[in-house]
Amino acid sequence: MKWSKLLTSERMRGVKKKAGSSDLRSKFEKDYHRIIGSASFRRLQDKTQVFPLDKSDFIRTRLTQSLEVSSFAKSLGQNISQRILKEVRDPEFLPQYQADVCDILQCAGLLHDIGNPPFGHFGETVIREWFTENLDKLDFKGAALSEILTPQMQADFKNFEGNTQALRVVTKLHYLVDENGMNLTKALLGTIIKYPVSSVEIDKKSGDIRTKKMGYYYAEKEVFDSIQESLGTYGKRHPLAFVLEAADDIAYKTADVEDAVKKGCISYEKLLAELRRAGEGLLDNAEDYMSMVRLLEKRYEQALSRGMSNPEMNAVQNWMVSVQGKMINYATDRFIQNYEALMSGEFKGELLSGSSVGFLAGVLGDIAYRYAFTTNTIYKLEIAAQTNMYFLLERFVGAAIVYDTELPMTSVQQRLMSLISDNYKAIYRIYSQGKNEREKLYLRLLLVTDSICGMTDSYAKRLYQELSGIIA
Repeated sequence: MKWSKLLTSERMRGVKKKAGSSDLRSKFEKDYHRIIGSASFRRLQDKTQVFPLDKSDFIRTRLTQSLEVSSFAKSLGQNISQRILKEVRDPEFLPQYQADVCDILQCAGLLHDIGNPPFGHFGETVIREWFTENLDKLDFKGAALSEILTPQMQADFKNFEGNTQALRVVTKLHYLVDENGMNLTKALLGTIIKYPVSSVEIDKKSGDIRTKKMGYYYAEKEVFDSIQESLGTYGKRHPLAFVLEAADDIAYKTADVEDAVKKGCISYEKLLAELRRAGEGLLDNAEDYMSMVRLLEKRYEQALSRGMSNPEMNAVQNWMVSVQGKMINYATDRFIQNYEALMSGEFKGELLSGSSVGFLAGVLGDIAYRYAFTTNTIYKLEIAAQTNMYFLLERFVGAAIVYDTELPMTSVQQRLMSLISDNYKAIYRIYSQGKNEREKLYLRLLLVTDSICGMTDSYAKRLYQELSGIIA
């Protein structure tokens, strides 16, 4: 892979430069402004990161987490670019590419969660489970949907991913000018495709990170192919996708534990004990790991000496900043150490894996899972979220199956379809033209997932209550 292609500013639809224009922004800076000005990005302020429907102002939302990922991604881009220029000295990586890399990664961080449904990662699980349970039960013209849809079409829903939905949002659903969505640069689109395989090519046991999940729907095959052709990736991960993934890992592995402490899911003392216990059997890099644990104790002592009202929380927050810095440095080192493998598409792992830093990242992820994700409080909220989304999926899918067909619709089904965004329905009409009955059915099911993924937590909850006749 070559940087001249990987950093292409080509878009899905070309943009004519206006004569006499005084706009000095680069193509990637224009991407940034398109993203932050979009409704899809604004809606992230009311979408869950970990704690569904949480009322705390402190707890992170998808928006605040995306801003953090964007910041980390840009920092990584700066570090990595400088190291390539000074140490790797790849003649194909030009000095002006540093600014492009930073802008692309900053934008990618903002976009990485833009396709996620309401209610956090559990919302993705709910959508997957609902379609897995119901594709055999639902019928269209006397045949089960599982008999009509192709294996890939079915797999798209059974393996639903917010990452995959993000590509659809930015390339189609942001219907402001035309059916090309935000019409972002292909370099940016390639960076947000973390898994360049279809839903029938997923192989979690391959040992290659790129096949862990799907990266595009059947509906976006032409978009995906166009991106791959322009970038010269051809089924390989864009090198910057590894950087985006590292930025995301740094953000959520530290943030989730910090939020868990703030919520009272785990105390400072318990966190310290868990960190110590994890290091007891560590042989390699044990001293490096324990030095990071001792740093947490030092931050606590500093908070006490300053008379902080909540020294435990202050210590955790300050310690997380230090941990984030170490993770950024380590991910940078790993990128440079594996530069040739990354550029040839042969690197199969994650930038944060290995060493004491990678071990700490894994420990933090485990602590967050056991103390935040598996608490009774979260379970109750997730059960409520499942009830909510199952209801919406059942009602809207039932209406969408007969929508735009010769089959009669009930008055309720007509009203349900009227609740779906006109923009989403316009995209359906554009891309269903000339398609056969199977493909139109598939696109109508996507119309439902598009609509639900576009909902905020509050809107999904309110719509469920209103359609159920529940008086809040």
